[in-house]
Amino acid sequence: MATVAEMLVEQLEEAGVERVYGIVGDSLNPIVDAIRRSKKIRWIHVRHEEVAAFAAGADAEITGKLAVCAGSCGPGNLHLINGLYDCQRNRVPVLAIASHIPATQIGTQFFQETHPDRIFNECSVFSEMISDPNQMPRVARIAIESALSAPGVSVLTIPSTVTQEEAPSGQALSMAHPRKPRVLPNEEDLKDLAQAINEADKVMLFCGAGTRGAHDEVIALAEKLHSPVGHSLRGKEWIQWDNPYDVGMSGLLGYGAAQESMEEADLLLLVGTDFPYNTFLPEKVRTAQIDINPLHLGRRTRCDISVQADVKETLDALLPLVEQKTSRTWLDKKLKSQAYLMDKVVGAYTEDGSKLVPIHPEFAAVKLDEAASDDAVFTIDTGMCNVWGARYITPNGKRRVIGSFLHGSMANALPQAIGAAVADPGRQVIAMCGDGGLSMLLGDLQTIKAQNLNVKAVVFNNSALCMVKLEMIVDGLVDFGTTNDEMNFAAIAEAMDIPAVRVTDPQKLEQVLAEELSKPGPGLIDIVTDPNALSIPPKIELGQAKGFAFAMSKQILNGGFGEVMSMARSNLRNIPRRF
Repeated sequence: MATVAEMLVEQLEEAGVERVYGIVGDSLNPIVDAIRRSKKIRWIHVRHEEVAAFAAGADAEITGKLAVCAGSCGPGNLHLINGLYDCQRNRVPVLAIASHIPATQIGTQFFQETHPDRIFNECSVFSEMISDPNQMPRVARIAIESALSAPGVSVLTIPSTVTQEEAPSGQALSMAHPRKPRVLPNEEDLKDLAQAINEADKVMLFCGAGTRGAHDEVIALAEKLHSPVGHSLRGKEWIQWDNPYDVGMSGLLGYGAAQESMEEADLLLLVGTDFPYNTFLPEKVRTAQIDINPLHLGRRTRCDISVQADVKETLDALLPLVEQKTSRTWLDKKLKSQAYLMDKVVGAYTEDGSKLVPIHPEFAAVKLDEAASDDAVFTIDTGMCNVWGARYITPNGKRRVIGSFLHGSMANALPQAIGAAVADPGRQVIAMCGDGGLSMLLGDLQTIKAQNLNVKAVVFNNSALCMVKLEMIVDGLVDFGTTNDEMNFAAIAEAMDIPAVRVTDPQKLEQVLAEELSKPGPGLIDIVTDPNALSIPPKIELGQAKGFAFAMSKQILNGGFGEVMSMARSNLRNIPRRF
């Protein structure tokens, strides 16, 4: 007769699971042994459980299928939590198996005792403990279906003693997964939206990840309304490519004319976005919102008109109801502004970047974008790599851009690259790593070597936590604790038998990237970049400017005049100046 562990693996096979990411150990061993004997599921051994969760999330992002991670009792499954928060906020289908101490010891403060079924409640759509074999296979089925249908994270907590018990007789419950339903807009809401659009002279579209699969419909609406189209970071890969109406991105990482377009519009239409930074959303502009999730409607800014439905379905129904706008004057003005800002501000350090030492990260990002394949997967570390990725990585409808864009965790790029490369081994995967992020989970360079993954870790190595540095400065604080000792990541990678190269000369960067990215298998490119290069947001508040000046004054008084001048030289051309 099958054990509970074997029945669980049988159900995972039935659900189409092909991989489980994790680390073996004590309470998890019966489940891992059942996976070892499976002919359909592969065990992916990582070096840290946090990596397992991030990797599973990227796997699910690439494939759209259920991905699984696992951790042993106590510290093992606790390490999953940061990655699971990220998966939950990204709404990807992930099942986490949290093995537990022996069932008879629960509640006795036994060695490594925690309560995973409680701990994971906040970062999951389903979290339950299987304390009796007779709960199988129903509870496991509910967990799997919950992860797929939400989509989101499900957590199964299973004591080690339970996994070894005999499963109930009969086959595991079969699972017929339904196809994605159509979510159509209410007709009256649609009419209200069409009326508001027809009444407005200047309509601006701001798009998020909810526009996935609706690129052509958004462009058709923009063409009919002569609307500038901005986007959030998560919306970039779905809406920016092949878009003649693009005005860039807003928010802390933003660029281009998106912010000014929002503020000048008669009607701001938020399309499939739960953009969290309400300070960048205008309070006085009439706002409409389309989102499939009703909890997103109006929770960030004013919402005068709301439509709860799938974005593509809504735009298909909306297009015949809106009138063709006749004037392109405002749109052309915003596109002219966008072109200026992209050329003179965002492009400030890319035109002559080959002459700037240390290498400017903007220049490095552009050269990386140019060298990458047309269908590359980019995974991007939180921090300044987010800025350079947002501004310089070019989407084209085939590339993917994955990051911790909602949870904002450091050290996500390498783990997510692992999951993406395992899920699609024939594809080029590029991890844009900050030196701070890579240092946190450095051990999993061993995973890309052991699994022979086609992952290139491109390290923007500035020996600093520059995003934190910027946060301190705008708050009027002298940056403290933001510098790292210089580290040669190429030497570390080579010690792990991973091909690596270190670049300090900007004139050699283009050739190095072209050569290294063309090679199969794992690799690391360590680019030594300017630690003083900071990002200037598109909307600079008076308080931020005062804080910056105050912090610089304190720095000078503390004997840091030279550092202040270096920062000024590194960022002067990033400050917008109007034509």
